[in-house]
Amino acid sequence: MKPGVNPPAKGIRWAVGRTPWGYPVLSIALGPDMERGDLRGHARGMVAIGDIATGWIAAGGVAWGGLAFGGLALGLIAIGGLAVGGVALGGLALGGIAWGGGAVGLVAMGGGAVGYYACGGGAWGKYVLSALVQDVKAREFFSRYFSFLVSAFLLPLP
Repeated sequence: MKPGVNPPAKGIRWAVGRTPWGYPVLSIALGPDMERGDLRGHARGMVAIGDIATGWIAAGGVAWGGLAFGGLALGLIAIGGLAVGGVALGGLALGGIAWGGGAVGLVAMGGGAVGYYACGGGAWGKYVLSALVQDVKAREFFSRYFSFLVSAFLLPLP
């Protein structure tokens, strides 16, 4: 080792319990582990926290699972910078129900929303609810399923 050069930091690897399928109940993997040749920690478990996380509940830079939180979140319910899932909430949300700054989905809500049912500042779709467009079917749909949002966009109809 050269003088003045720090060795690479050792990451965290921790796992607790085992499921009948052999996966940990809780797995944490953060940072590099040069002994294993890992530049990033990949946590795999029922609850996974890591640079890359795979689990029923996953949190990390890249998270994949039933409930995923991360910079890139992929899951049934995904929450993150880029969220892709059945229900997606994020800066850019792509999914069946998508809610974010930019949202694309069957039901899309956000600043820019594209969907079959779309609600937002700039909304495009079959049925649209925005400050400029007040489609009757969109109004009924969002009033029924997302009533907490409707007051922000509804204008009195003539």
